[in-house]
Amino acid sequence: MHIVINDNLKVKMQKHNTEAHGLRYRNALHCTSRILKTEGGEVQNSSPQLRVIIPSAAYGGAIISFVLCPSELVKCRMQVQGTDSLVPKSSRCSSPLDCALKTIKTEGVKGIFRGGFTTLLRESIGNAIFFSTYEYVRYYMHLQLNAASSVHSNLIDAGIGIMSGGLSGVAFWSVVLPFDVAKTVIQTAPERSSSRNPFRILSSIYRSGGLKGCYTGLSPTLVRAFPANAAAIVTWEFAAKILGIKRD
Repeated sequence: MHIVINDNLKVKMQKHNTEAHGLRYRNALHCTSRILKTEGGEVQNSSPQLRVIIPSAAYGGAIISFVLCPSELVKCRMQVQGTDSLVPKSSRCSSPLDCALKTIKTEGVKGIFRGGFTTLLRESIGNAIFFSTYEYVRYYMHLQLNAASSVHSNLIDAGIGIMSGGLSGVAFWSVVLPFDVAKTVIQTAPERSSSRNPFRILSSIYRSGGLKGCYTGLSPTLVRAFPANAAAIVTWEFAAKILGIKRD
């Protein structure tokens, strides 16, 4: 897909920027904006379609999990080693790169993807929850605000972005935090033979600590989730507006 888009930009810029009286594009971003305005990007104001949102969001989450898994493994091991008294200073990692290299050296390339299945479950399920919540909250807030006021301002858009993004982030972590707990256990386990089955690990945690144990770290996660995702969605909404993507 990205190859087709890039080729479309290339051809249009080559044609119009070389003609004597053609439409000139300042850069690729300007060209992208004009394409979206004139050839596509306008979406009818219909209610969210879960049959489209859920599979596309889950697929995107599954793909990104292959990038997140190694980076989060390194992050978790770096964070844990500072509080684990059983890890001698001589074997501690001095940097994220050092941690990644030591993991590959001792566990092989598969080691850097330890917890990959659990990450995939977290991201695919979580993204389906996130984008379903986002689309519905955004849709119904627009309906209410547009009915109450004829003024459509950037302030209203920002408010909708804050609420839809923040609530979507809270919904994401409220559902998939147990998978994140299991992932952390899998990635930081000292024994290579430790179980990598998230359901077995969560079952063990539940037997010893109940549901509360499966949701360890919920409070700081939600405190971070609302503002972080609100900021991300507001940025996305205004970027879409600048590029001329009409969603209403």
